[in-house]
Amino acid sequence: MPSAHIGAVALGVAVKYSEEQIRLVEESIRIRRAAVPVELVEAVKKLDKVFAREEKRRKDLPLELKQKVSYEILNRLLDLGENSSTTEQREALESWRAEKLKDIRSASAQNLSISGLSIEESRMLKRALEFNWRMLLEDNGLWIPFIVWHTEHNDKPENEPEEEEIIAGPPLPPECNAQLHTDYGGAAVRWGLTHHKESAADCCQACLDQARRARPGALKCNIWVYCPSEYGCYSPDKYEHKHQECWLKQADHPKLNFKDRYSESYRDAHPSAPVVVPWMAGVIAV
Repeated sequence: MPSAHIGAVALGVAVKYSEEQIRLVEESIRIRRAAVPVELVEAVKKLDKVFAREEKRRKDLPLELKQKVSYEILNRLLDLGENSSTTEQREALESWRAEKLKDIRSASAQNLSISGLSIEESRMLKRALEFNWRMLLEDNGLWIPFIVWHTEHNDKPENEPEEEEIIAGPPLPPECNAQLHTDYGGAAVRWGLTHHKESAADCCQACLDQARRARPGALKCNIWVYCPSEYGCYSPDKYEHKHQECWLKQADHPKLNFKDRYSESYRDAHPSAPVVVPWMAGVIAV
């Protein structure tokens, strides 16, 4: 059988392998490479990056700020009393979270800080409440069972400034009192399923125009509710609510249907409900 040289030299002696031996070595290398679980390795690498990123975010909240949060949450739970149920505790925590996010966003829009926190602390707390809520609770020694956590991942670089949510269309005038992630109830002045507007500003203007032109004794619009999402907006009724739906409503004492996020108990009863309320709305003084 003919033999072949390969470039291995040991102690000055050339090593010779036959073509069959070389073929077997190459076949062995090919089999080992084929046996490597490439997809699993890539999945593990991605998980390592996610865990590293979340751990880094966990460390971003200073101890003093965590203590402030812990004190507020503890007081909210103490208000429930000793006999409160797990569901009541969960909803109390979600209510506190929604209120705190609302205060931070409102203060941020005016470039202010909320009481007791600096602007930088407010920014860090907003990030933790939006993306690291479960970890924040765990860091403060809180764990409530039987809950499905809806975790949102933000892949933006750590030092990149946060972007404010942008609504398509012209800016809304102050009299519209626009509120993101909000849905108000009320008697329908104009049925939104067949009433679409190009922007939230147009929807608000439609409400203003209807109120101005309404005949004596007729309902006058003082609430507008708009679907800004191109994917449509969730509602517990039987209809499919689409992008740019504009509902004109009236209520002597406007009441919220939903605000910011649907509660855990609500999502348990309505599995198709998203985490965040997709509608935007406003109450107009008439």
